[in-house]
Amino acid sequence: MTSAVDHITDLGSYIGASPSSFHAVQEAARRLDAAGFTRLDEATQWPQGAGNRYIVRDGALIAWVVPESATATTGFHILGAHTDSPSFKLKPKATIGRNGWLQAGVEVYGGPLLNSWLDRELCLAGRLVTLDGEEHLVATGPMLRFPQLAIHLDRQVNDSLKLDKQQHMNPIWGIGDPSEADLLGLLAGETGLCAEDIGGYDVVVADTQEGRIFGAEDEFFAAGRMDNLSSVHAGLEALVSVAGAKDGPIAVLAAFDHEEIGSASRSGAAGPILEDVLHRISDGLDAGSSDRLRAFADSVCVSADAGHAVHPNYSDRHDPANHPLLNGGPLLKINANQRYATDAQGAALWARLCRDAEVPYQEFVSNNVMPCGSTIGPLTATRLGIRTVDVGIALLSMHSARELCGVQDPFRLSTVVQRFFTE
Repeated sequence: MTSAVDHITDLGSYIGASPSSFHAVQEAARRLDAAGFTRLDEATQWPQGAGNRYIVRDGALIAWVVPESATATTGFHILGAHTDSPSFKLKPKATIGRNGWLQAGVEVYGGPLLNSWLDRELCLAGRLVTLDGEEHLVATGPMLRFPQLAIHLDRQVNDSLKLDKQQHMNPIWGIGDPSEADLLGLLAGETGLCAEDIGGYDVVVADTQEGRIFGAEDEFFAAGRMDNLSSVHAGLEALVSVAGAKDGPIAVLAAFDHEEIGSASRSGAAGPILEDVLHRISDGLDAGSSDRLRAFADSVCVSADAGHAVHPNYSDRHDPANHPLLNGGPLLKINANQRYATDAQGAALWARLCRDAEVPYQEFVSNNVMPCGSTIGPLTATRLGIRTVDVGIALLSMHSARELCGVQDPFRLSTVVQRFFTE
């Protein structure tokens, strides 16, 4: 991308094509295919030597560029991100309802800001798996809504809105008798299947509103799922830009699933997927165990996940001395308790990368009475022993159905990541 506006417009397109982690991976794979990358099957023998390749495991994708000069001890420069976002996941026996309404039975996924999902046109998206194991991705048009109770029926709603996750967070999708309706059958029909064909499904609720640039000087961008598709997209653009490299490190994009619920899965950062791939890449370079350890010692992971901009109406919730702003540059995320993996060496690396890329950056640290969340960074550092630094763009309304960033920041993040992939 040649400009921040081009990048943010394309980010909006990527988010729109990615209502679920499976769709985010499918769209990333489509873009990699168009850029000449080769998709590999984990159950087959992999090619050796230089090349641009990727694998898909469920809702995760790992892609890499092995330069022509790579040897058994060449280090990896890894951009880690995640494809999932807080949402609601379809339960078994998902067709429910009462009082003449058809509703979807859903389970809360991660930590969504519940009130932000009210009164929006929503879709269902994810994968259906037939009894023979064949996967079909599905995404409906707008068809669901969490309706808010009118103020006339709750006069204190503006003083205290309390949403019970079980009672209040089952979206409506029609009118009728639940015993005569079949939401799963409707989803199956979207892919030309019948409900009886479906053996399992992973389907989430997603906002359907398109991303939009706005502001007095078009400086803001609002969209869903920027935590963390903004980082996946930035890494994807950077990796494509270094495809076919003749020298430098082995550039890797690791887009994990399930970060919002702890990463403990076969496609999450707490699982073995990245380690598996790195081992197989090094095997293709005829590396022995000692060679591999030398390569890991010369490797770095940039864990890219969104962070918090200072909120103008709640500045007391932030550290009093560190107030990141939208369009102030990507964040360097720091935590004394290693909820972020950044250390002094990692901070210096990030400062150098930003300086060389001519990109400003900001430091983020939490208020001492507001413990921060964590990222895939500490997990990757712990599993592999690779130095890791935590970064990301600044957001307002994180975990809302519709988050807010600055137009400049995603492009700046991608610019620095491109520099990281080539150093």
